[in-house]
Amino acid sequence: MDQASAPRARPGLVFLLTAAGVAAVLTPGAAAQGRTDAPAPAAAQPARTASAWLPYWDDTKAAYRDALQHAAQLHTVSPFWYRATSTTHIKSQPGAGDKQVIAGLHQAGIKVVPTVNESMDATAMAALLHDRTRRGAHIAALLRLVASRAYDGVDLDYETMATTGSARMRERVRTGYALFADELCARLHAKGKSCVITVMARTGTSGKAYDYARLGKAADRVRIMGYDLHWAEGSPGPLSSLAWYEEFLRYATRTVPRDKLEVAFPGYGWDWTQGVKARAKHLTWKEAEALRRRKGAAYRFDAKSGTPHFTYRAGRAVHHVWYQDARGVAAHLPVLRKYGVRNTGLWALGFEDPRFWKALGGE
Repeated sequence: MDQASAPRARPGLVFLLTAAGVAAVLTPGAAAQGRTDAPAPAAAQPARTASAWLPYWDDTKAAYRDALQHAAQLHTVSPFWYRATSTTHIKSQPGAGDKQVIAGLHQAGIKVVPTVNESMDATAMAALLHDRTRRGAHIAALLRLVASRAYDGVDLDYETMATTGSARMRERVRTGYALFADELCARLHAKGKSCVITVMARTGTSGKAYDYARLGKAADRVRIMGYDLHWAEGSPGPLSSLAWYEEFLRYATRTVPRDKLEVAFPGYGWDWTQGVKARAKHLTWKEAEALRRRKGAAYRFDAKSGTPHFTYRAGRAVHHVWYQDARGVAAHLPVLRKYGVRNTGLWALGFEDPRFWKALGGE
């Protein structure tokens, strides 16, 4: 990623942020003296080491304000605005392309790199990726999207292809996606845009549809989803764990340059009903804590995984809630430091424990 080309706040300026963006710009001296022409003293700016996704289905305005509030730590925000449904069609989600949001984030010095996910399964994606004409048409559709607004690049979060089909079909996805990333990232770089690729954690049992080495060469950033070790359609348990972070970071840092890696933390949890084969309910950190207090459940912290959890009853049903908070993030950060990974992420803005940002700043 070309750091010199990233939109940044000018050193020494104080930005007065509102929900609509930046209301005024004053130097520190002017802020104190009511002047706008006083020279700003030289001051070291904090490192921006975090990125975050902005959801479209939750309180978008609150998520946007969250980003502005923590602009000093954020280098990139990825609005979750688009879905590829075919070779050439990219569906816009509600609120996609909001120019006020884009402008406000830019004024706060944050890159805007929208996320595109895909609804095509492994068989469909393998066919697309290995067909040179269709692959080129899909790249062209993504380039048109990037050019449609003042975007700084694109983030690809292609997961359906990685979790469907046979092992043989996912291997075809792996080789085809590497070709696709080479071509897409080269085209983006030629236009001065960033190429970000989001991947599942690569372990002995997951993430095999992604060629980390090839993707790491092509992309500016490789974002690892450091969550859903236990997920909505599985058994109750921590969304992440210290041992799991060790496993996937050991592999990732052998195959991708450390300065390109990001590890995204969860700001949410799952509520499973014991003995019921049904999808668990999604809870943001705020919702999980409110539920715990309402039910009078004890806060428990699992030191082995580094995550909080609690149990409650609803009628005859027993519920198990596992989630993540700032304490858990602080427990996981030493593993990132051990492997030399500084860049972090958040799924998603507005979901998280407000102390999350202080935990990151404590690195």
